[in-house]
Amino acid sequence: MTKLAIIGGTGLTSIDEMQIVSNETIATPYGAPSSSLVTGKLANKEIIFLARHGNDHTIPPHKINYRSNIWALKSVGVTDVIAVAAVGGIHEDIPPGRIAIPDQIIDYTYSRKHTYFEDNLSEVTHIDFTHPYNEQLRQKLLQAVIDCNLDAYNEGVYGATQGPRLETAAEIRRMQIDGCDMVGMTGMPEASLSKELGLNYACCALSVNWAAGKGKSEITMQEIEQAIEVGMVSVKELLVSLLLKV
Repeated sequence: MTKLAIIGGTGLTSIDEMQIVSNETIATPYGAPSSSLVTGKLANKEIIFLARHGNDHTIPPHKINYRSNIWALKSVGVTDVIAVAAVGGIHEDIPPGRIAIPDQIIDYTYSRKHTYFEDNLSEVTHIDFTHPYNEQLRQKLLQAVIDCNLDAYNEGVYGATQGPRLETAAEIRRMQIDGCDMVGMTGMPEASLSKELGLNYACCALSVNWAAGKGKSEITMQEIEQAIEVGMVSVKELLVSLLLKV
């Protein structure tokens, strides 16, 4: 049986429309998750919600305990994970306010605890990460986009950077040459850890600004917050539609 979790990023620390059933603090071998796991009902379907940056949005991207977060979700029977993320648009078709459903990822992060397979192993363990996002779950997201009549970019490469600073214009030019269509700070190792534990993982990315050097002016937090406020309305609509399909 499918059990869906939503990991909320910047702009989505809670879902007001969700009827809360329980709020559980989970202990893991890797320490405490970013927040408690909130179980509730949305569109009459049970889901689990985890605030990636903490309930008060105080945990920066490079300090998130990704291993604990994913382990906690797995421990309560989660099978499918939708990661909501705020990103900067690199591709010209991902302007602020547009949703993207990436199908690939490039990891530029460093020094993060990025695997469960490092201690007390009987043998060295590798995972196939050719396709970082689960295609069936991604297709359900794309169908939900159609059902909601939303304008979304239906593919794309997510470039995961270390943060918490934003990137330089030169770094974005390099990322564009590498093939990145959007830039965020939380996509890795969240995706690979989910793969290691056998969870189906897909990303709903909301563009909240042009990446460095792609816009006409410097990036401001006011600009980002305005894009989040408007765009998260569509993200929540999309999530409700998705729940009718899982």
